[in-house]
Amino acid sequence: MRAFQFLVFILHLLLCVLCVLCGSAFSVDRTAFTFIHYDLEVRIDPDGHAIAARGKVRLRNDSNAPQRNLTLQISSSLTWRMIELNGNPLEYVSNLYTTDIDHTGAVTEAVVTLPAAVAPQATVELEVGYSGQVTQDAARLTRLGVPGETAVHSDWDRVAEPITAVRGIGYVAWYPVSLSAASMSENTLFPALDDWKRSQHDTSMRVNLCWVGESNLTVVANGKAEGVTRHALGAGEEAATNTGCSAYTFAPVAVPSFSIAEYTPLIRPAIDVFHLPPQGPAAQEYALAAEKVLPFETDWFGAPKMKVTVAQLPDVGDAPFESGPLLFTPLVLADRGATQLRMMHQLVHASFTSPRPWIEEGLAHFAQALEREHENGRAAAISYMRTFLPPLQAAEAAVAQVSDARAPASATAAKPNAPGLIASTDEVMHRIKAMYVWWMLRDMVGDAALKQALKKYRPAEDKDTAYMPGLIAQASKRNLEWFFDDWLYRDRGLPDFRVDAAFPRATLNGTYVVTLTVANDGDAAAEVLVFARAQGGQHQKKLLVKGKSKAVERIEVPATPTEAVVNDGSVPESNTTNNALAVVAPK
Repeated sequence: MRAFQFLVFILHLLLCVLCVLCGSAFSVDRTAFTFIHYDLEVRIDPDGHAIAARGKVRLRNDSNAPQRNLTLQISSSLTWRMIELNGNPLEYVSNLYTTDIDHTGAVTEAVVTLPAAVAPQATVELEVGYSGQVTQDAARLTRLGVPGETAVHSDWDRVAEPITAVRGIGYVAWYPVSLSAASMSENTLFPALDDWKRSQHDTSMRVNLCWVGESNLTVVANGKAEGVTRHALGAGEEAATNTGCSAYTFAPVAVPSFSIAEYTPLIRPAIDVFHLPPQGPAAQEYALAAEKVLPFETDWFGAPKMKVTVAQLPDVGDAPFESGPLLFTPLVLADRGATQLRMMHQLVHASFTSPRPWIEEGLAHFAQALEREHENGRAAAISYMRTFLPPLQAAEAAVAQVSDARAPASATAAKPNAPGLIASTDEVMHRIKAMYVWWMLRDMVGDAALKQALKKYRPAEDKDTAYMPGLIAQASKRNLEWFFDDWLYRDRGLPDFRVDAAFPRATLNGTYVVTLTVANDGDAAAEVLVFARAQGGQHQKKLLVKGKSKAVERIEVPATPTEAVVNDGSVPESNTTNNALAVVAPK
């Protein structure tokens, strides 16, 4: 009986301990600490799909209260081996934590108890070790209903032969991080990742990326290379002990990513292409494409400050991934024009950097439209931009739906303004809407003024949201506050233009004057082209149409007018089906 009572007591005690540990796991503030420095050695075994890491991480308590607990998260396919402070093992509880910051849909989270609380703004340096396998895993996508083939070509990260390719936070947590749960299905993943990147903006990382295998491999990463070391085989050593290391620094830490393979490098002045031998002809095409667009890119954005690097991905269908001037992509012989567009994008990243995504990514996409115009004319550029309009329309509709849900009950009260492009965390906004914004600015101020503003831009001086708009206004001598207010500082959605009326009038000299009334049923103002078409051609003018307003313009044409049109596609609209109106010729 006493043995039974003792067993009950022990079980009760264990339950109490478990409750305390679980309580600490649930109550810990995952955002209290900022990772300010990493110093890791990461060993990669492609043949065994294995990764093993050891090193130090320094964290700072950026909360307002002393913290005795912190969390360290790595991919759920990895296991914690050690967590120490000053050479002494620390107490920690390791749990599986569901979150989409890793391609497996979960992380292995260690809830660490420190021997003493860390004061606000104080730091703590831990020594950590972990290991496991990184195999291709698209679980977070397939559980959302994404078709398997599409999912695996999106989440292609893996340690494997013949190519290892692994991206960082948002894909594979191969280094320790700490984030609250984020979900793709609830649309919280990308905002969480953006918040993380901002919080770690001043973080530095040094990683010695080492490989183990029978071949001499090359490491390619989106950091700054510090050097390469090789291990020569000694007497009696087997080929399996062949190793090499490449040291890289990442500052700031965004999405540290790397690939490892028996690459053949193609080295050119502006671009390096790392490829497997069978893809040599495709690698040549990438190099030639970069060299073809380089003069035009330099004229707009300045000479590249870094080299573009292209690294081959394992499968032909894998989705390309860019990180600054580095591009991970399958290497296939494709349409040369498409390759030139891709290289234009990467060259802009090598020439022009900004801490603001709407500038950094927006300009790179704008440059692709410029390149299309340079090669095939304005209509080709606008056709290219129009291919991206549907996702922008969908994104703006979603923003409007959220704004409507938050609107006051009173019908007369104004709806709250959504965050503008400058504050948006949406990739569609950074890339597609920003591309259109730069194109519209170019149409309004001209090439010379916009180039002048871009050449005066200094990333280190961009401390205020009005910095770039100020440079553009200064160069163009135009007051564009109305445009920046509607398109950058606030998200007023997209305009919706329609030709409300078109009245032709014959003149004494045999020409016609068409009076066009253009309505904008959207909330965003824009300067838009209006056309009067007649037999034998068309004439155009620019017209500023404010949101929920109408504007009038008169256009003279030499022959009988047939149609009035607003917008050539250079201004994104929520509805493009009502842009034309037939003109009834006067009797």
